Amino acid sequence: MSSSYFHEDAGIALEGVPREPLQDCRVLLTGASGVVGIHMAAAFRRLIDEGSKLRLQVTFQSPVTGVIAEMLDHPQISIRRGDLTDPTFRRSLDEAEVILHAAGYGQPGRFLENPGKTIRLNTEATLDLLDKVPSGGRFLFVSTSELYVGLPAGEPNSEDRIGTTNTTHPRACYIEGKRCGEAACNAARASGIHAVSGRLALAYGPGAHSHDRRVLYTFIEKALRQGQITMMDHGDARRIYCYAPDAVRIMLRAVLEGREPIYNVGGRGVLLIREVAEKIGAQLGVPVRLPETARPLEGAPAEVGLDMGLYEREFGPLKYVDFDEGLRRTIAWHRREQPAAA
Repeated sequence: MSSSYFHEDAGIALEGVPREPLQDCRVLLTGASGVVGIHMAAAFRRLIDEGSKLRLQVTFQSPVTGVIAEMLDHPQISIRRGDLTDPTFRRSLDEAEVILHAAGYGQPGRFLENPGKTIRLNTEATLDLLDKVPSGGRFLFVSTSELYVGLPAGEPNSEDRIGTTNTTHPRACYIEGKRCGEAACNAARASGIHAVSGRLALAYGPGAHSHDRRVLYTFIEKALRQGQITMMDHGDARRIYCYAPDAVRIMLRAVLEGREPIYNVGGRGVLLIREVAEKIGAQLGVPVRLPETARPLEGAPAEVGLDMGLYEREFGPLKYVDFDEGLRRTIAWHRREQPAAA
């Protein structure tokens, strides 16, 4: 990987990941423009640079530019631009022994803009992509920890449990779409496809777009552009973040070696949203200002955290990039790719 910004992080994503299943196969990755998708693509590019014969096809809906275009510029990598909710585009994609379906917005402000499209990405697209995997092939569905919304506070969010939201919930298009996508994967396992769902929670890292409105990136943008971080509420919600290359490693091992149909994918160490803002403020030397009155986002969970016990019992203790270090790398990305904000 000649000069990619993501080369070092790709090494983190590939720690412990078996190379043999990926040595000479076709891989299809959807959603390569998102933070998780970018780091998945970077991991495959690094494998190719190390000698793997895998052929990677990646899908984008938006133009591919900058360091991402540079990273994907290789004869073993092909880029397909199109909308995965378009059946014609889906039919045009190649079959593959390994498919990673990471498409879909993870930020509420975006997946709520078009609820029907959010549902199609997780249902119709998942079913059509599963049809492109031969028996014995592998399929990863990037699901969400929001499936646990509604469980009693303080109880573990483990894979054998599910939330209690109704179809009228403000985020139902996302939650029910992911729930159906997981069901499609479980049905595919009966036909010999090793399909795995990864319930992802709050991955962060380099690669986010300037218009990403998830809270961590919004804080960084405010700090860089406004010289202060103004919060919408008092930041009492609790979150557990996971550096994106760590999340990619967990998902790759799960789909290549895992025995279970569903794995949680998340980090360790609870932070209040206010503490996240304070850490960003400390690294950038700007103040954090709290409002007198709160304006919470409708439907947002008060706490997001995952029980990683199932994964650790199968693969051993997890090792994570420290949050402060991950934050430093993420801020460096924003400084480099959005110099006007610095």
